[in-house]
Amino acid sequence: MLSKKEFKLLFDTYFDAVRSFIFYRCGDTDMASDIAQEIFMKIWEKKEQLHNNNLKALLYKMANEMVISSYRKETSRNHFEQDMIRNDASGLSPEEEILFKELATSYARALEQMPEKQRIVFLMSRNDELKYHEIAGLLDISIKTVEKRMNSALQFLKKVLLTETKNETGQY
Repeated sequence: MLSKKEFKLLFDTYFDAVRSFIFYRCGDTDMASDIAQEIFMKIWEKKEQLHNNNLKALLYKMANEMVISSYRKETSRNHFEQDMIRNDASGLSPEEEILFKELATSYARALEQMPEKQRIVFLMSRNDELKYHEIAGLLDISIKTVEKRMNSALQFLKKVLLTETKNETGQY
């Protein structure tokens, strides 16, 4: 159990460091402060279940997970907004519009089927236009791992989209 005094000491000791860690991962001071506050609120809410050993590691683990979660939410929101803009601004013929919607549906389905680690790297690269070294820094993985996941994601998309196109048209 974590006492009020122990929590205050934990907060005073680690709040700035956790907030800085989050800032380095997301680059947004407001977001870093919000996430850091949320982490300490969760720690306080769970104080009955926590013991004073290794709370520093727990804080950083929570920070990492919340940054990734926040990033996923933002990516989903941006993807939805981009879809809405594309649908409103399309100057396509009715036939082209149907083909575009079918392709968009196939693409969305393929993304859902894609392994999560590959999907995260792919969306960070393609939607957010992050460079591989930026993705590696955000996810705390090597650049080679980013390259491998990106390559796997592209191969997966190619395979799934070609298979669906072949199935829909009956030809290749």
